[in-house]
Amino acid sequence: MSIHCNAKKEDIAKTVLMPGDPLRAKYIAENFLENVRLVNTVRNMLAYTGTYQGKEVTVFSSGMGMPSMGIYCYELYQFYGVENIIRIGSCGSYSKDLKLFDTILVNQSYTEGNFAYEWKQEDCHLMPADASLNQLIEETAKEISIAYIKGNTLCNDCFDGYLEDIPKFISRFPQELNIIACEMEAFALFYMAHELGKKAACLLTVVDSYYTKEESTSEQREKSLNDMIVLALETAKKL
Repeated sequence: MSIHCNAKKEDIAKTVLMPGDPLRAKYIAENFLENVRLVNTVRNMLAYTGTYQGKEVTVFSSGMGMPSMGIYCYELYQFYGVENIIRIGSCGSYSKDLKLFDTILVNQSYTEGNFAYEWKQEDCHLMPADASLNQLIEETAKEISIAYIKGNTLCNDCFDGYLEDIPKFISRFPQELNIIACEMEAFALFYMAHELGKKAACLLTVVDSYYTKEESTSEQREKSLNDMIVLALETAKKL
């Protein structure tokens, strides 16, 4: 057990799917896994371990933001022997070409924040996903005919939906990165995986758009992200 998880080491699989929302973890466990058991309840950050077509998988919620993700992914990698984490989250679109519920595979995560500096005084603001894990996700997507868009995303410390001047905010991004969407956890996950010699990837589903002004409901965010979930699970089968 760790400070933030009351699971035993043998309760956690080597591959973890990591949604932010505990209720999304519960939804995945109840609708996609067999032989499911609840393995963590600390702070209601629900985690379940079960099998997907014979493969043991853990679904562990991370909460919102880099500090929360940093705690949970560090403990899973460092104390529970986890080798692979695939974040499965929601995001807001900054691209006119993205539609509601499109699936994104994150290539690199950019942040204006100082997570890396606080961790080891490193001036690092851009982290890539694990290349081999991303390649496996892409191969799997083609095999099961799930469409996706691969691109770079912003990992933000503030919920951008409450910012007063989104165009000014977007203008600060390095233009060469062509950032297509915003979420709040991937940089911390990628950074910790890199630091600890583990693998990490991030799949996202578009739930709102700055350009089209479309927005999904909280229930849709919890339950209508099935393409992303299936792609992550089918990839986990191969790990």
